[in-house]
Amino acid sequence: MARLRITAAGQVFEAETHPDAPETVKAFLSMLPYKQKLIHVRWSGEGCWVPLGEFRLENDGKPVGFENHTSHPSVGDVLFYPGGYSETEIIMAYGSCSFSSKMGQLAGNHFLTIVKGNEQLRPLGVKVLWEGAQDVLFELI
Repeated sequence: MARLRITAAGQVFEAETHPDAPETVKAFLSMLPYKQKLIHVRWSGEGCWVPLGEFRLENDGKPVGFENHTSHPSVGDVLFYPGGYSETEIIMAYGSCSFSSKMGQLAGNHFLTIVKGNEQLRPLGVKVLWEGAQDVLFELI
């Protein structure tokens, strides 16, 4: 397992890759460091997401599909949705979360778990909710 640092809105978290999502992990690690904007979810409850539109995560030219996917991430779980019914995205749960879109329930690949800084997830989520988009940076430790 690899460890990543996630920095968002002045908060710093450490996450471990999930062994049951090897294709997602491999493809995501190849993009590090990765910087985007984090916004609050619209339909999923207490979570923040990175909308990625038509982006396709790939390994060796092949799109990453579903693996270790769930619709109900726990606090600190980070999912990658490879697209299909809705746009491609990354979602991070900071509270009760049921992963959905305007098309209905979705499932994303649980590829990272935050293992350090969990107590700062709710303040991050509230900041994103009330103050809008925040920069997020994923980097290998």
